[in-house]
Amino acid sequence: MIDEGRFLEIVREAGRIAHARWPGDGHKLESWDKTPGNPVSEADLSVDIFLKRELGRLLPAAAWLSEETADDKVRTRSDLIWLVDPIDGTRDFVRGRSGWSVSVALISAGRPLIGMLSAPARGEEWFAIAGRGATLNGKALKASTRTEFAGSRVPVDQVPAVDSDLVPVEKPNSIALRIAMVADDRADLLATLRWGFEWDIAAATLIAREAGARVSDAFGKPLAYNKHDPRDFGVLVCAPGIHDAAVARLAERAEQLQRDK
Repeated sequence: MIDEGRFLEIVREAGRIAHARWPGDGHKLESWDKTPGNPVSEADLSVDIFLKRELGRLLPAAAWLSEETADDKVRTRSDLIWLVDPIDGTRDFVRGRSGWSVSVALISAGRPLIGMLSAPARGEEWFAIAGRGATLNGKALKASTRTEFAGSRVPVDQVPAVDSDLVPVEKPNSIALRIAMVADDRADLLATLRWGFEWDIAAATLIAREAGARVSDAFGKPLAYNKHDPRDFGVLVCAPGIHDAAVARLAERAEQLQRDK
């Protein structure tokens, strides 16, 4: 459908554009809050402009939805759409931390077809095509195969008391990278209990699924993409053997939080 090699080149270049502005290497960066606690930087906007132009040239038929571009609902009439987060994990990016990535996915008929994460500050390039598996730096990925919920590794800063049987591991700010950790068997479980946008998770959930992980919303239902409201309540990515237990653990909290929202 598309030139795979050119797609890889475009996303790599987007990663280079971001990395060239990353304060972690001593570069000066202009950033500000779009809303309180929701930062954006000049790098986010530069990457967004670059990707919109180059991906548009690569596949003119595809619509566009990005965190940094106004949402044109005409996109819902298209079976093909690019879902892009120019810099996922902007908080880490502006603070000079490495937990950020450029996230790009091509959606076909509501499902991810191609996904890539470029995380140059970590030396990581994640890639997947539906039905063809997932790779990290060219090496095939195999997701966690854990079957016991207790003791599961979770990328969080601190495990809540109610989940004290879980084990905290590294937590990059980028949710896409936290999802990818399950794909690479660095974590067994990633779960959120909040409304989140499709562009945050589209590429990473494809990578995780192609590596063998189970992917759903917080209630265990399938995720869909290019919806009129491009959000889902929560995302759950985990080893298949603990998915049912994870849904059960989250159920009461998820229902209460969704009511409160």
